[in-house]
Amino acid sequence: MYTPKHFEERRPEAIRALVAAHPLATLVTLTGSGLVANHIPLHLREDGSPFGTLVGHIARANRLWSDHAPDVEALAIFQGPDAYITPNDYPGKREHGRAVPTWNYVTVHAYGPLRVIEDAAWLREQLEGLTDAHEAAFAHPWQVGDAPADYTAGMIKAIVGIEIAITRVEAKWKVSQNQPEANRAGVVAGLRAREDAAARAMADLVAATLGGDKT
Repeated sequence: MYTPKHFEERRPEAIRALVAAHPLATLVTLTGSGLVANHIPLHLREDGSPFGTLVGHIARANRLWSDHAPDVEALAIFQGPDAYITPNDYPGKREHGRAVPTWNYVTVHAYGPLRVIEDAAWLREQLEGLTDAHEAAFAHPWQVGDAPADYTAGMIKAIVGIEIAITRVEAKWKVSQNQPEANRAGVVAGLRAREDAAARAMADLVAATLGGDKT
C-alpha cells in the first residue's frame, strides 16, 4: 500500500480499535485461479504476540479453505470511515484558489499465513466469542446456547474455521495531515455539517490532528 510518512499510522491502540469497530474484512488470498477476495467478519484475538491473531469462519462450501496457497501470506483489509473532501472547505482556497478535491480514509492491512481449522470445539468457541462481542450492545443479547443443540451442531458442521497469525501490519490514516491547520479546521466544520455518519466520523479523526476539537 502506498503510504506517505505523514499518513502512516503506528499506534497499536488505534489500529486495534479500527479492527474492532470495523470487523468485516476483505480477505485476499492466492488460489489456483489467481487472487480471490472474500468478505468475512474477523475477530482480533490477543495472544501475546506483537499483532495478535485474526479468527473467523466461512461456509464449508466456500472454496477458500481448500484452495489457497499455504506458502503465500493472506491479506485482511479493514476499512474505517471515509469521506470526500471538497476544496470549498479550505480557507486557503478562498485566498489563492490553489486547492483540489481529495478523499480521506483510514485502513488497516494485516498479513499472515492462513490456517484452516475444522475442530468443532474451536469453532464453537470462535462463534461464541464473535457473537458475544457483537450482541453486547443489545438489551437482550442472543447467545449461541439459545439455539437448539442439534441445530447448532449441524450449523457448525457446515462451516470451517480460519486463523491468521498476523506477521505484519500496514495502517494508513489519510485525514488531512498534509493540510495547514486552518484548512483542517475547515474540513472538520464542513464534514460535521453533512448528514451522514461516515462524514462525522471522519470529522472526529481530522479534529484529532488539531490536538483536540477546535470546532
